[in-house]
Amino acid sequence: NLMRIGGFSHIDVLPAIGMDNPVRYRNKAQYPVSIINGEFVCGFYANHSHRLIPCEDCLINLEENKHIISAIKDFLQACNLTSYDETTHKGFLRHIVIKSGFHTGEVMVCLVVNAHSFKYKNELITSLSRFDSIKSIAINYNTDKTNVIMGQKTETIYGKDTITDIIGNLKFNISPLSFFQVNPIQTEKLYETALDYAGLTGSETVIDAYCGIGTISLFLAKRAKKVYGVEIIPEAIAAAKENAKLNNITNAKFYAGKSEEIIPMLHNEKGITPDVMVVDPPRKGCDESLLKLMLNMSPKTIVYVSCDSATLARDLKILCTENYEIKRVQPVDMFPHTPHVETVVLMSRISSNE
Repeated sequence: NLMRIGGFSHIDVLPAIGMDNPVRYRNKAQYPVSIINGEFVCGFYANHSHRLIPCEDCLINLEENKHIISAIKDFLQACNLTSYDETTHKGFLRHIVIKSGFHTGEVMVCLVVNAHSFKYKNELITSLSRFDSIKSIAINYNTDKTNVIMGQKTETIYGKDTITDIIGNLKFNISPLSFFQVNPIQTEKLYETALDYAGLTGSETVIDAYCGIGTISLFLAKRAKKVYGVEIIPEAIAAAKENAKLNNITNAKFYAGKSEEIIPMLHNEKGITPDVMVVDPPRKGCDESLLKLMLNMSPKTIVYVSCDSATLARDLKILCTENYEIKRVQPVDMFPHTPHVETVVLMSRISSNE
């Protein structure tokens, strides 16, 4: 992709950082639900379809999930509940979402329902009470005619609103709606690579675009003078601020809004000029106006973390036209047994006197 889309004819891609034991690594599982021959089944969709293939224990998911799924199925059967049908938009249960704190052992169970209320709270709590690891049970209400899994409204019916996990020596609170990397073992390697590429000495100002709940921002804050995180989702920014407090980090500040709007405000109104820019965009890559903004602000170093090498190559082609050069490209195998990798790219500003 870097050669074909980006046009980089001579570029060294380092060997991917692999995982020593690439099983049971996912801390998040989303199971669609259906009724087949009168029985509830959970599993995953066939490739490029929404045809459910029953599978209650996948070897990249945690083993405890299959026991939790079994208890939920018993609950559904006992309460005579129905499964959601995407064609008719009828039926009650859409998805079962299980999130796990890999290092803390805390588990969150969230049922996504096609309803505005849920009257079986006590029955569900009773069904799951035998699992000491479950610290949060939530109901997510999604009545939209869409294949988007989660709706906007979530109600905690048992325990805490969040569970906690640890990456490196930092703690993070995870909610039903918050984004958190699904492979905590490899995430630490990914973030350490990004931190290493940032080359921080303690005197730098860093802007982290698409910061989510502040995971990379807080890693960077350990070695930077000041970090500014920007994310379009207000709930994620609220979580980032809480995560900063949780880790007693005071040199990270977070803003909710579009990066291409917030970052110019930081620059023009507050006089903030970054020494280092870090971007970790969604699969669609960076907004073109943000790329132009980065070129105008001209930080010494850009660290690009990407989950899609095609949009990465497209964006690098714009950034490296004349102002920047690629120094290192490091893939990290975040998703063993799949064709996907995350990639960290280090770019340095080309000196004007060269």
